[in-house]
Order: sequence, then structure tokens, then C-alpha cells
Amino acid sequence: MQTFYNTHHAAHAGQFEMFRGALVPCFEVPARADLVLAELQSRKLGVVLEPQAFDNSTLARIHSPRYLDFLQSAWTQWLALDPDNASRDVLPSVWPGADGRSDLEPTNFSARLGLYCFDAGTPLTAGTWQAARNGADCALSAAASVLGGQRAAFALTRPPGHHAGAGYFGGYCFINNAALAAQYLRDQGLDRVAVLDVDYHHGNGTQSIFYERADVFFASIHGDPRTEYPFYLGHADERGAGTGLGANLNLPLARGVDYATWSQALDTALSAITRYGAQALVLSLGVDTFAQDPISGFKLHSDDYLRMGERIARLGLPTVIVFEGGYAVEAVGVNAANVLQAFA
Repeated sequence: MQTFYNTHHAAHAGQFEMFRGALVPCFEVPARADLVLAELQSRKLGVVLEPQAFDNSTLARIHSPRYLDFLQSAWTQWLALDPDNASRDVLPSVWPGADGRSDLEPTNFSARLGLYCFDAGTPLTAGTWQAARNGADCALSAAASVLGGQRAAFALTRPPGHHAGAGYFGGYCFINNAALAAQYLRDQGLDRVAVLDVDYHHGNGTQSIFYERADVFFASIHGDPRTEYPFYLGHADERGAGTGLGANLNLPLARGVDYATWSQALDTALSAITRYGAQALVLSLGVDTFAQDPISGFKLHSDDYLRMGERIARLGLPTVIVFEGGYAVEAVGVNAANVLQAFA
């Protein structure tokens, strides 16, 4: 299996995030990707490659141009407010709310930031654009590899992506790598692509991007949004809209479920993908379903990720695997590598 590794990911290293009313050290840290890479190398699982460079127009197939412009220039705008901001990460403090307008971009930086970000837990730093942009190249390179005949390819990158929508960031995510990979597979000629999200947290960004489309099927197994972040999407009655009706499958589960229960939801998702007739799969691989994850609530164990990888492989589809969440840092490498090893 080819792994496309984001050598620039550590440029994004937030200092603090807002969590339950306090500024706390970030859960999403560079060590997450470093430990996955070390585990892949120790097991000699495939080859690690640099991604090829893709044009920004490829990103604009998923993200709005004005959002990409803001993301690329946000740090410069932050420093223009005050040179001392160089030592501080960017966190929003105001949002448009349900009744606010989003069609007009404010001139005030804080207002623009709130327009494009939905939470106060996703710090934007000096290196965020560099890290996220190179991560997009990793996902697109993995998709190109699969189109070129590889059975599977892995985009090993951070920050993650599945919470990022067409015009917003949040949930530690800035560019939606899984959505980019799925769109690239479509643009290169595949008629039907499926995205399977196994992260503990619902991929609200991915769902929103494809919700009214029939050409990309989205299935997600995640914590119940009535109690679990990101809260406002991920319910079972969200089945798509317009031509996309029926192409969205949410399988929310209660906190505390083990692999026996979780795997039943996986079987349901894989059966739906088979019925849909997908020609390729994009797997949003979050391993924050681990029992010891500090911000999640399922009870999977390291050996369960071997069974997960084996079961997804039996689907028999060319597969782009994109690294998402997982915050029990010391176990992230083992758990992610177990999925890849069993898949291979």
C-alpha cells in the first residue's frame, strides 16, 4: 500500500483550544501523525511517498473560493491587527447565528473568522494553511494512485478534514480531504463513489458537501449527536435531499458500545454501499473509537481495528484511506496501522 505523508503537518500545532469553558492544551497534536508513520515503518507496511502538487482549482471543486481565500490569508490578516499576535493562535469569539447573514463578508476580521468557523476549539496558526494545503495534496495523490491501479492508498495527514464544509472550518478540520478524494474520483470518470466515515464524531462537513447529490454515497458510524460533538448533524433521519435522497446513511450509536455492537453498524453501512453500486470507496479513518480516547465514548480495543480493516477490505473496492481523528495519542499509531495491515 502506498502512503502519502504530509511532511508539513507539524507546521500546524495549536497551543490551546476552548473546552468546557477553559483554554486547554490541544488534543489534536503533531505526534498523532508521527506515531502512525513510525508504526507503518516498523511493520514495513508499504512505501511512504511525497504527494504530488495539485492546483488550487482542484480544492475549489469542494470548497468555495472566498473560503479558500480567507483560509490562505487569515494569518497575515491576524498579524496586521497587531504584530504581537504572532505569539497567539486565532480563535473566533463571535458567530452569525441562525438568523445572521452569510452572503455578505464582513470587513472586520473577527466577524469574518466567525463566518468561516463554527467552534472555538479549532485554533488557526501560522502554519495551518501550509499543513492543510499539503494534506489536500496527500488525499488527492492517494486518489490518483487508486485510479492508477493501486488497490488502496493512504493519506497520512493532519489536521484532519471531515468536519470542514464547503465554506467553513471547525472540529480541528480546515480542508475536507475525504471529500476532495471522492470528488477527484468522480472528476476522473467514476460514476459512483462511496465515503465511509468511521470516526467517533460525525463527518458533518462531508455530509453537507454531498447531501443533495446522488453520485457520492455517504455513510457514517458515530456517537449520537444528541450528546456528542458536533451535535447538530448526524441523526438517522438525515437521508439526503433532492437528487441525493437516499444517498446519505447515518448510524448513530450510544456512548459505551463495544465492537460487537459497532460492527453490526459497519455491516449495515457496507451492505448499503454494495447496494448503491459504488465503484470506489473513500474511508475516513478516525481511531477515536478507541476505549481510552479522551474525548470520545466507544469501547473498541486495538485488536478490533484488525477486524475492522479485514471487514472493510472484503467490500472489494479500490479504496482511498484518509487519516482523521484519534486522540489517545500513544495508541493512535498501533490502531491505525492495525486497520491498514488487516486491509492489506
